[in-house]
Amino acid sequence: MKHKLSIGISTVIVVIGVALGGLAWHQAKHFNANVTINGVKVGGLDAKEALAKLKTITIDNDVYVGENLIYRGQTTKAGFTTKDLAKVQTALKKQFSFFPNKAKKNLTVVPTKASNYRQTTLKQGVQVALEKANQTRQKAVDAYAWIQDGKVQVVDAKKGNQYDVAKILQQYSKVSSTKSLRLKEVFLQPIGAKDESISEQKEALEKLLQRQVTYEVQTTPYVFKAEELLNGTKYQDGKYQIQTNGIEDKIAQINASQATLGKSFAFKTTDGNVINVQGETYGWAIDKQAATQSIVKALENDVSQINAKENIYGKGYLTYGTGYDALSNDGIGDTYVEVSLAQQRLWIYKNGQQILTCTGVTGNVATNEKTPTGVYYIMYKQSPSVLKGVHSDGEHYEIEVKYWAQFTNSGCGFHDATWRTNWDKDAYLTDGSGGCFNLSLEDAQKVYDAVFQKEPVIVY
Repeated sequence: MKHKLSIGISTVIVVIGVALGGLAWHQAKHFNANVTINGVKVGGLDAKEALAKLKTITIDNDVYVGENLIYRGQTTKAGFTTKDLAKVQTALKKQFSFFPNKAKKNLTVVPTKASNYRQTTLKQGVQVALEKANQTRQKAVDAYAWIQDGKVQVVDAKKGNQYDVAKILQQYSKVSSTKSLRLKEVFLQPIGAKDESISEQKEALEKLLQRQVTYEVQTTPYVFKAEELLNGTKYQDGKYQIQTNGIEDKIAQINASQATLGKSFAFKTTDGNVINVQGETYGWAIDKQAATQSIVKALENDVSQINAKENIYGKGYLTYGTGYDALSNDGIGDTYVEVSLAQQRLWIYKNGQQILTCTGVTGNVATNEKTPTGVYYIMYKQSPSVLKGVHSDGEHYEIEVKYWAQFTNSGCGFHDATWRTNWDKDAYLTDGSGGCFNLSLEDAQKVYDAVFQKEPVIVY
């Protein structure tokens, strides 16, 4: 009895061993049920059968990102040949399990004659399509720190739905051999408010917020405080992005209250009358753009005081301005040339003292060549000089003079007129000059020697 039982057990063991051996052999020769190669089902097939199926496959090359068809490419062959049997056998070994396994598994096998279409043309087309799609998608906005209402504040990030092209193309490289090209959506992510870069921005802006610049205009100091003027200012990529509206507004206010260019001057004549004379070329103003740049630079570099003198401009021959240092006599100063058209006379003052006076003949009133009134300055002097122009009758002239000092943009100046015979006090009414102040040779020399470039000339 014991002998029969022993034979039975042995028989069962042999049967089980044969069955397991057969199962192992089958598993070693066939793919598990839910295995795919490059997305193609090969479950239950041996290596040769799987290769035969792969050789028949064509690829549609439609690329999806999420559920969106992002690019439709040309249909291509998979590129499998008989030479790829060893590769398929290797894939078979990788998926081997002693017992049948129903788990889904995709294996990648690169065909011997794989087309480079996917790695070149198709990939480039996908990149272009993604970039084009981004043009109509919402862009993510990074968090940032800025100065607002005198404080440093942080504005939270805003998410967008633009594709992260670089990361999606990384996916593409990994699945480029599969039958189906389906990529996961990856979106560009903004920098959040807790990012280290935001802390750096806050720190830099806090430092800036404590700074101020004293901007000295003539003898008047103006304080430009960052906390009052820099709304909207940011710090990014290691540089301040200063919003200058507040600075520009303050410069405009300074110009309105202190600059002299284009203003009307209250002038006390030699006769003791106070008259208003419109400024023409004489005067100065602050160049708003240049001043703003100077103040911004000072704030960035923590410089506490600068002078406006480097930022002024003017009109006429000297575009850098005149009279900036003249603080008396309503901005004209105490050194100037005074011209009365009614009296046909000029006076020259130095430091408030009259040093010269003489008469002459000004522009012809009858021919509408009257010497223009206003506040000008001596643009330049030249001795000798050649005067060129056109008379009121259209005749051109070219005259050499010994002494010439121009004071208007239109070409009026002081000069000798040795050809003139009519020096009457009322000669200017019908027999005046073309606009200049005609002088005798002797007086012209005196005037020429007495005046200097930039000296104010007041004509009334």
